[in-house]
Amino acid sequence: MLANHFQNGIETAKLVWSRLPNSEDAEEQDGVVSRLSDASNVESLDYEVIENYAYREEQAQRGRLYVGYHVAVKWFFALLIGIGTGSAAVFINLAVENFAGWKFAVTFSIIQSSYFAGFVVYILINLALVFSSVFIVTQFAPAAAGSGIPEIKGYLNGIDTHGILLFRTLIGKIFGSIGSVGGGLALGKEGPLVHTGACIASLLGQGGTTKYHLNSRWLQVFKSDRDRRDLVTCGCAAGVAAAFRAPVGGVLFALEEVTSWWRSQLMWRVFFTSAVVAVVVRSAMGWCKSGKCGHFGSGGFIIWDISGGQDDYSFEELLPMAVIGVIGGLLGALFNQLTLYITYWRRKYLHKMGNRVKIIEICLISLITSSISFGLPLLRKCSPCPESEANSSIECPRPPGMYGNYVNFYCKKENEYNDLATIFFNTQDDAIRNLFSAKTFHEYSAQSLLTFLVMFYTLAVVTFGTAVPAGQFIPGIMIGSTYGRLVGMFVVNFYKKLNIEEGTYALLGAASFLGGSMRMTVSLCVIMVEITNNLKLLPLIMLVLLVSKAVGDAFNEGLYEVQARLRGVPLLESRPKYYMRKMTAKEACRNQKVVSFPRVVKVADIVSILQSSKHNGFPVVDHTKNGEALVIGLILRSHLLVLLQSKVDFQHSPLPHDPKGGSVPIIHNFSDFAKPVSSKGISLDKIHLSQDDLEMYIDLAPFLNPSPYVVPEDMSLAKVYNLFRQLGLRHIFVVPRASRVIGLITRKDLLVEENEDLATVELQSTSVSSRRHDKRAVGRSTEAEHPLLDGLLVENPL
Repeated sequence: MLANHFQNGIETAKLVWSRLPNSEDAEEQDGVVSRLSDASNVESLDYEVIENYAYREEQAQRGRLYVGYHVAVKWFFALLIGIGTGSAAVFINLAVENFAGWKFAVTFSIIQSSYFAGFVVYILINLALVFSSVFIVTQFAPAAAGSGIPEIKGYLNGIDTHGILLFRTLIGKIFGSIGSVGGGLALGKEGPLVHTGACIASLLGQGGTTKYHLNSRWLQVFKSDRDRRDLVTCGCAAGVAAAFRAPVGGVLFALEEVTSWWRSQLMWRVFFTSAVVAVVVRSAMGWCKSGKCGHFGSGGFIIWDISGGQDDYSFEELLPMAVIGVIGGLLGALFNQLTLYITYWRRKYLHKMGNRVKIIEICLISLITSSISFGLPLLRKCSPCPESEANSSIECPRPPGMYGNYVNFYCKKENEYNDLATIFFNTQDDAIRNLFSAKTFHEYSAQSLLTFLVMFYTLAVVTFGTAVPAGQFIPGIMIGSTYGRLVGMFVVNFYKKLNIEEGTYALLGAASFLGGSMRMTVSLCVIMVEITNNLKLLPLIMLVLLVSKAVGDAFNEGLYEVQARLRGVPLLESRPKYYMRKMTAKEACRNQKVVSFPRVVKVADIVSILQSSKHNGFPVVDHTKNGEALVIGLILRSHLLVLLQSKVDFQHSPLPHDPKGGSVPIIHNFSDFAKPVSSKGISLDKIHLSQDDLEMYIDLAPFLNPSPYVVPEDMSLAKVYNLFRQLGLRHIFVVPRASRVIGLITRKDLLVEENEDLATVELQSTSVSSRRHDKRAVGRSTEAEHPLLDGLLVENPL
């Protein structure tokens, strides 16, 4: 009977394996991950408001009541994002802690009789969890691999990578994180939680997913990329707040690390979202204290309370603390460089061989990781338990089946513990808690810490970039706290002071490595203070972060910037390059051939240009009565595809409509031109046009953007760069010097009058208020003031 079940299991495994794509069809099945390195598969987002006739007609019909409703809906969505992200974090942590707790409980119970049997069971459990993670990613959600932060950072920078915010990516991120983290790999769940929060925010913003029939029309309020960008920003902050129980750190992380555009109204909503997450997580932890969450216990959500540790520090300690910062900068920069090389090699050679190779790779890494975490502590001699005071909470050794501090692993005597197993054969959260612990002098030997540092650093470098959801926060904290504790042991032995805690130096080491690798300062400083509950260490954390970041910047870029460039995400950094100061806008676009449309264009000509050109924006040129060519606006490729698909705007006459006569028909709503989040939208190949349709004409005037951003041809490229990034633009027209000036706007012309609706400032992307025209304001003109373009600057060649 048992043999039959075993045989059936083998046959089922063979069937599943045979259905996996091999190297021949890997390029078709590889999905988004294999295409991320190709920059042609990403395109810019339209953060600029397209003020065409459809937009103005729609906004003119909306009054102040709608403005208030729209603001209220934004706050309501912030509430939903906080609840959704907090609930997802609770689910992930409960699952990870229960899988890990069950794994260690079973392993500890088996090794009481046989260490070899326990070793086999431990490896098999980890393999099963890791295989479930990589199978979900490779077969269901390829975009769920990695941390997702570089892609989300690119999205908030104005780059849309297909697939990163889909529903299947959310599911793959949640369940893939459970498998990869629960399987004991050298990675964390904090980065994937940021991606999870962004996916939840994006799905709420577009009303759910239509592919899986989980959508609601009443949620489909936000149609523009600008509003969706704000929601995704809230989701990123919520992810960090849920991962670290650090709401303020989440707000600062969104501000410092991922977003490229910020305003005060957005900060309020992001702060509110993080606060909601904190309430949800706190409520869940309070409910779990009653023992209803299985092995969850005190682990799971990261909170390493070291408020009872070192209260003060002396001037002599600043030198070794600065040394910790230097070590963190060096090791962090080395980590970035090694992961860059390995990930590049993996993507160029290994992952092109198909999903089977991806599965085999991560399973081998899981096998090696499990063997090291189980086997190395067996080679380490046990140490006697320290003498505990009467009021001490230290329990040494831990009873079998428990995991935490002072782990009894392969020890001959009852009152001994294995210091290497305490940090290796343990969950990462508990290992960090042990390294941060106070009043635990000489708990670890220098040999054990060095062994763990070398092995875990190597495992973290190799594991990063595999086809599973992987965060780098927790491995970075593990690595940094190890060498930080080593420095702390040296300081304790050198200064011979009783108030020096090794756990304090472990905390500083963790901050230094994260600062040297990720190059964050303010947000990371606040996160470390929030998760340790020790405000007295704030100046020391600031010191090591500044030193580690300065040292790391001397060698390479931050981890997320390096990975974004490797994935082909064209990020615009906060500052332009130095050479841009010496270049002009005309020089930057001198090799471009500007492709433009006339105002009334033949359908066949539109199809021909769209097929021959990959640009996403085209100037529209009209002619005056004198025959002079004037640029009247910008038309987007996505809008042209909507017009071609609907066919309702086709006309037989090649003559334009007369907008002054009010004869422009408004058939489309502004929402008709909205593209779904993280999708390709309408494809030209799927639009069927007859021969009669190709002979028709379209008047582009009602659908173009009549007021695109324009720069003179001799403006420095550095100024163009700043304008482009700060406004979140996709296109900028480069034109010759204007022949005359029709007005001059000063600060007083831009001030909002007291009797005007202040809520309209909140709704720059969706509302138009009736503005009073000052007599001193600039004169209006219905025609463009610029002749033909010298060039068109585009953020992306698409």
